[in-house]
Amino acid sequence: MNPSTFQLVGTALFAVAVAHTFLTKYFEHLAHLQPNHAGFWHLLGEVEVVFGFWAFVLLAFMAVAGGGAAAPAQYLEGLNYTEPAFVFVIMVVAASRPILELCKVGARLLARYIPLTDSLAFYFVCLSVLPLLGSFITEPAAMTLAALMLRDNFYSKNISHRLKYVTLGALFVNVSIGGTLTHFAAPPVLMVAAKWNWDMWYMLGHFGWKSALAVLTNAALATLLFARELKALEVNAAGSERTVPWSLILLHVAFLVGIVYFAHHPIVFVGLFLLFLGVAEAYKHYHDRLMLREGLMVGFFLAGLVTLGAQQQWWLQDALTGMDSTALYFGATALTAITDNAALTYLGSLVEGTDTAFKHSLVAGAVTGGGLTVIANAPNPAGFAILRGYFDDEAINPLGLFVTALPPTIVAVLAFQVL
Repeated sequence: MNPSTFQLVGTALFAVAVAHTFLTKYFEHLAHLQPNHAGFWHLLGEVEVVFGFWAFVLLAFMAVAGGGAAAPAQYLEGLNYTEPAFVFVIMVVAASRPILELCKVGARLLARYIPLTDSLAFYFVCLSVLPLLGSFITEPAAMTLAALMLRDNFYSKNISHRLKYVTLGALFVNVSIGGTLTHFAAPPVLMVAAKWNWDMWYMLGHFGWKSALAVLTNAALATLLFARELKALEVNAAGSERTVPWSLILLHVAFLVGIVYFAHHPIVFVGLFLLFLGVAEAYKHYHDRLMLREGLMVGFFLAGLVTLGAQQQWWLQDALTGMDSTALYFGATALTAITDNAALTYLGSLVEGTDTAFKHSLVAGAVTGGGLTVIANAPNPAGFAILRGYFDDEAINPLGLFVTALPPTIVAVLAFQVL
């Protein structure tokens, strides 16, 4: 292990950025205490800005130490920013009113057949069915839809502080593990599926059914734990308030399917996105405000994570190869909390001569720990951006998220290790 100066600096800045994510609530508090500098403190308090901010510090160091702007430009051109671009595009399209109304109709129709009160049934569907839907429409889209429906039906109704955090923790964990029913929707699975020849039936047989049981268990536990508070809320799960023609809904579904299908071809999905923007403008009376700002912030966050994460290979790969299958599973679960799980599985795929137990432990551990922090899984910043306005000082405490995500994470551990 002989890291270069750039790698050491990159790792140090990555550690600083991780620590910074735990201080965002403090910076938001400073913005209220020092209104003259509120803009600066708000900037440092935006968790979506953190990794992008420290990535620019790394680029500045490269420019100074490398003798000019050519060094950072060459470094950036060698990285792959397809995932940040895709998450931005899918988040905006999935959050459009036609897609949301279709999901609401489906969720409410399903909730009608669950033998619970409307609010309990709808809450359970949002925490279970929508995360599992991420295996087909991609995890970022599922996170966006679930977060928006939870926001409009529960977070906006002044629910308790505990319910907010428990819901967030269960949502993040369920989306992370709920994308493993297929081989094309979860970022950590996408990184290895083609190389290891994993298809949908392989994923369903080795990961998917375990994930589905864990997702349903987590959603049921959260529903039962807060049944009394949820029953007091008015949620109309029996009806729908569709205001968009079916023809426009189907057109938006076509856009969504096309973008998902070409998820690895940015030239194509960006072109489809531009066409989507034209349709949204032409029929803007059937659209609410598109989530362009929120999507851009999430994309910036992930781009910063890619920029800093590329400098972590020197220690991550050695750490992974020094573990047996059981230690690797728990090691991957822990490492995911401080680095993106897709980056973790990608680095593991670079290790040659690994057996099936190694591969299963790496992927299972990566998705298990995907809900512990906001940086652990690519869709998490999308949910964070949508729901953060309903927490104190419009900031989500990273420690609060970690603590409330632990129980559903333990359920996932039991599903993958015992079943």
